[in-house]
Parts: sequence; structure tokens; C-alpha cells
Amino acid sequence: MRHKLLTGMSAIACATGYAHAQVPEERGADAIIVTGTRSACRAALDSSAPIDVIDAKALADTGYPDLGRALNFLQPSINFARAATTASAANTRPVTLRGLSPDQTLVLVNGKRRHANAVLNVNNSIGRGSAAVDLDTIPESAIERIEILRDGAAAQYGSDAIAGVVNIILKSNGSGGSGELMAGITEEGDGENGLASISGGLALGAGGHLTISASARHQQATNRAYVDQRFGRVTYRIGDPKATVASLALDGALPLGDAELYAFGTLTRKISNNAAGFRVPGFSPVHPQGFLPIIEPRIWDVGATVGLRGEFGAVKADLSQGFGSNKADFRVSDTANASLGADSPTRFDAGSVTYRQYVSDLTVSMPLDGVLAGGNIAAGGQYRHETYAIGNGEPLAYFGLGADGFAGFNPRNPTDAKRDAYAAFLDVELRPIEPLLLGAAVRYDDYDDFGGRTTWRATARLDIIEGAALRGTVGTGFKAPSLQQQYFSAVQGATSAGRLVTVGTLPVSDAVARALGASDLKAERARNLTAGVVFGPFDGFSFTADYFRIRIRDRIALSEQLGGAAVVSILQAAGITNFQQVRFFTNAVDTTTRGVEAVARWQGQVGAETRLSFAAGYGWFDNRLDRLRANPVLPALPLLNTKSILFLTEAQPRSKFTFQGTVDHGPFDAQLSLTAFGTYTSAPLVATQTFDGKESVDLALGYDVLPGARLGMGVQNLFDARPDGIIDQGTAIAATGGSFPTGEETPLGLNGRSWYARLSVRF
Repeated sequence: MRHKLLTGMSAIACATGYAHAQVPEERGADAIIVTGTRSACRAALDSSAPIDVIDAKALADTGYPDLGRALNFLQPSINFARAATTASAANTRPVTLRGLSPDQTLVLVNGKRRHANAVLNVNNSIGRGSAAVDLDTIPESAIERIEILRDGAAAQYGSDAIAGVVNIILKSNGSGGSGELMAGITEEGDGENGLASISGGLALGAGGHLTISASARHQQATNRAYVDQRFGRVTYRIGDPKATVASLALDGALPLGDAELYAFGTLTRKISNNAAGFRVPGFSPVHPQGFLPIIEPRIWDVGATVGLRGEFGAVKADLSQGFGSNKADFRVSDTANASLGADSPTRFDAGSVTYRQYVSDLTVSMPLDGVLAGGNIAAGGQYRHETYAIGNGEPLAYFGLGADGFAGFNPRNPTDAKRDAYAAFLDVELRPIEPLLLGAAVRYDDYDDFGGRTTWRATARLDIIEGAALRGTVGTGFKAPSLQQQYFSAVQGATSAGRLVTVGTLPVSDAVARALGASDLKAERARNLTAGVVFGPFDGFSFTADYFRIRIRDRIALSEQLGGAAVVSILQAAGITNFQQVRFFTNAVDTTTRGVEAVARWQGQVGAETRLSFAAGYGWFDNRLDRLRANPVLPALPLLNTKSILFLTEAQPRSKFTFQGTVDHGPFDAQLSLTAFGTYTSAPLVATQTFDGKESVDLALGYDVLPGARLGMGVQNLFDARPDGIIDQGTAIAATGGSFPTGEETPLGLNGRSWYARLSVRF
């Protein structure tokens, strides 16, 4: 009965043309998608490319209050490295897809491009050199479902969609609501966390809605640092940062005759607290016993879109204007500027970074009902305006050696960059015969800073027999160099060969960077191929398997910290004395990524009150370096060393298996989840090391204490799995006292076993 009801409501939504806003939650093979196609009301299993649909219940049932971790333990193709010491990586929460960089996955909200972080990851962690979308700025309480397109789609959506697309669909109910209280703690007694959220819908006019969702959460820091062998005490803080996140989300629509006025948006305030590396006694007279600098980004994030969509005969049109802003103000405390001696303050305003994006979209589409066996044609255009600015910190923060931990922003030249981009696309799907679906898309993007780029995509799907199909896609893609990568400028403390040094990160336009081999950044170029099989749905079961290959040329990477006599000579000639090493962005790398992904699902009734379901997924990923270009000015200094190359190739798990099994019996439900991470290779401190794969088993129980009220509890990482430790390395031990339990690359995290309790209500 429920399936028939959902199917009927889906048909009504398809007829109105507003399926993404009106179709209720459906799972597995029945899920209607809006990602990767502009045809109305296509089920996930009917697509020509692999698409996963994750509903709000699946996210909540993981017990993780942040979206990145929830997806990490649900999806084999997604990785979420749990950086433990790096401020820019640990306090912003992007995910990776298919082992590529975070900024090579396009994130949409309700089908519209989401803005990226202002904060650029310049630390030694996964995603080094990228500024991607922070999923922590979108509250889980506002999400209806997430659609993950595992295929290159730049010809449909533009820059960044090399690895795939994550489309977050917000709740859009016109009545009813939900609320949740959750609390958790690690077995070691730290990391206390709490979450409160609420979401509710109101009817607007005849068929309109306004859905309001809000959430607030706080987590205490965790620390898994070992005793510092130099001092006989714990000196570092290595684990999840202390953080407070508050978010508000809105989604509304108001019918206007044959059209609909719609709007949605999010507002997030995020404050996090992260420790830098320990400074030994004698580093500054202000802290004779040594000190641990604290870096505190304070982030405001805003995303909003307003639009008008409607039907004009057979033609559907959608016109929208979007705005996104991410601003991070940095504070540094419990620190000192050694250049100021005993007069140094211990707190500094380190400056700010701000990224803003304005996107205008127009899409028109028309079904091809009378052409052969049917199809759809769509065309449209986009205008995007971006800005990026760096605000200077206070002078004492960057005077001389600068504040330890983070010396603050003091660009050699004022940084207030902007650019415009225009795009036009054509997207056609056609069925020559009923079992065969063909698709083609072409798009032209023109950026005023590096020129134009044409991309294309071809898709095909052949239903061999009922319940069995072949599918495949081939196409090209690109990723434009971000303004952050082109214009970021800072002088910061960094680690080089186990010791702290002062490094200047310079924009490629800087004369000093040019003298050291920098050149204008080009767009990354990609070729994508995906081919697979689909079985089902039948008797509640479905299975898909896909092979993919992604070849990327001119990958953008952050260079090594170039130093030595030749570099010092160039710096001295430019009158620079406050740093001794330099790094900049470069198109130095070509890579090839290939892999296999398989997903199986089943759900069914096994008794009068008992229902079972399971979902299992497996991914195998192989990232290889094809070419590393030499520095044209200083060929003896490699642009990337082993560690940086591993971040691009082998530092993410080579394989991953996920399983979720759920039983519902009357008012009782239980879920068992398994996530098995494969091996990965990195150089966490000095030596290269391959880390064994680890498994996390999660168990959750729930009971309906009252109609609409559910009490749940669970344990994450039931068997207390921990990542491999770092091999005993003499120079690393000397530099850190053996404080680090593992590297920054672990997808499992450091916390070990954790417990949580939830109270959720529906009204």
C-alpha cells in the first residue's frame, strides 16, 4: 500500500514538473532522481550513470551529527579523512569522491551550485591545496535526501564535476515536522557532544510551503596524543577539535498560476578550536615551559537562492539567482611572537579570508514525446561572479617571525580578486526504441582569467531484458583554478623534515614566485569513462556494478616548500627576510584514476510486523601518477615530493566495503553497520608507510516509546578499532617526542569506541 501511495504521489509530482520538491522519501530502486538528467521522474536504477540516493533516515541512523562522517560510513566511494592537527583541514569538512581531491567533486543544493570555502587547505593532509565545499555548513535536520552521481558531469554542470556530483535536496514539507536531541561521548571520557535540532513545515497558499529547519551542536575536543618522550608529559593535542555549530535552513515555494516562486537558503555560524604543534621550552620567554598555540577560525556561511519556474505549454523554464558567502576570521591564542621577546602578547587577531559567489541560471526544457520513443531536450545558460579577499591581521601578528602557530595574513600585495564566468549548454536525451536511451550534452564555459573550455558527455543505456541493463558514459571535464589557489598569500609556520620553518605561500602572479618557477594556472582537463550493469529491481532486490576511468591533465597542486641557497638568494634580492622557504600552486601533475564500484540492496517483509533490509557497497580505487613536470627555473628542486604525491595517489583507502542491515519489528528497530577501510600509503612524518585496513562496526537500537516519539541508543566502533601507529622514526621522534599516534590521513578517526543516545519526535 505504501509503495502504491508513493508511486501515485510521484506521478502527480512528475505531472507538475516539480518532482524534486514534492516527491516524498523513497528508498533504493524507487527513488526518483533529479541529478544527472533533466528528464522528469527518472528512478535511480533507470539512469545511464551510477547514482546513489541517501535519505534523511539513513543519515540519522548512523548516529553521526555531522554530514561528512555520516556519508563516510554509508558510501564506499566517499572518503572523509579525519585530520587531527591541521587547522584548515580539521575545521572545514569536505569529502572526496573516488579517491580524488575534494574540489573535484561538485556540490549542489536543490540542483544549484554551492559556494566553496574561503579557507584554503595548505596543510599536510588529504585535500592539500584545495578549497572545497564545507558540508558542515548544511544542517542534517534540513536534508530530505542526498543524490550522489558517481560520474563526470562537467558538460551538464560546469567546473569541478570531475569525480562526480553531490546534490543535497532540502526538506520541502508544507505540514508536520520533526525534532531531535542527541548526546554522545567517547569511551575514554572526552569528546562530549550534544545536538538539538527541529524542522517544521507550513502551508503557503494553495500548494505552497515554507519549511524551517534549525540545529545547534557542540563538541568538546578529543586528544589521543602520546606522552612526549622529551618531557614525560602530553604536550600535543591530536584529535577532533572543540567546535560549536549553529545552522538555520529555509525552503519555500509559492504557486503563481502556472509558475512557482521558490527560495531556499542556509545560514551557519561555526567556531572551532584547534591546536598547532607544541613549541618547546626556550622558544619564547613568555612561555618558559613551552606552549601549545591554539588556532580558532570563526566562520560565517550564507547560501541563498531565489527563482521562478513554470510551464509554458510543453516548455518548462527555471530562472534563478544564487548567492553564497563564506568568511573565516582567525584568532590565535596561547602563543607568542618570538620576535617581540618578553613583550609579546599571547593573543592575536590573525586576519580573515572571504569568498563570495553570485550565480544566475536559466534552464528551459521540453519533452520529446512525439519523437521516436520519446526523450527530452534542455538548454540554458549561467553567469557566475566570484570574489576572494584576504584581510590583514594585526601588525604584531605578522611582525618578524610572526605569531607561532599562525602568523596571520599579511599579503605582499593587497588581495581582493574577482572574476566572471559565462556558460551555455545543450542537453538531449532520446529513445530511438523503448529499450535504448541515448544522451548527449555539450557545454561551453568562458572565464575572464584563463579563457574558454568546451566539454561534452555522451551516455547510453540498453535494457536487455526486464530487470537487466547495460549502461555507460564517456565525456570530458574540467576544473577551473579557484581564486583561492590563484591569489592566496600568507607567511606561516610549517614542518619541513621534522622541524619548524617559516614559509611564504605566494600567488603565481608574485614576482618572487615567478622567479622561482611559477606560471599562470590553467584549468585541469579530464576524460571520464564509466561502464556498468544493472539488475533489478525485482522482489525488493537490486544490484549494480560499474567500472570507471578518469584521466586528469594539468592537475593543480601546491608545491613543496622550496628552500636552499638558490631560493634564499632570490628572496634576499627581493628584500625578503621574514621567511626562508616558498611555495606556490602549479599545474605540475597528470594522473589516472580507475576503479570498480558495486552496490546491492534488498528489502522485504518477513513477517506480519517484521521488515528486513540491507545495503552493501564495495569500491576499489587505483590512483596513479602519470607525469610530474620539473621546475623550469630550478630543476634540481622538485615541485612535489613523495608525501605530496601520495596525497594525490595513495593516501586514501584503496578499497572500501560498507554494509547496513536493519530490522523493524513493531515498535522496535535495530541496525548493524560495518565499514571496512582498505590499506593506504602515506609519509605522515618522515618515512613512507603503508597502513593496514581497519573495520568499524556500529550497532544501534531504537524503540517507539510513544506514537511519533522514538528513543534510540548506539555504539560506534564497537570493537574499538584504531589506525596503525607511525613506525618508530628517529628524526621524527626527536622532533615531536613520539607524540603522534598516526597520520592525518586516517578515515577511521582516532577516537575509538563512542556511545550516543537519541530522542527523536515527529509531529
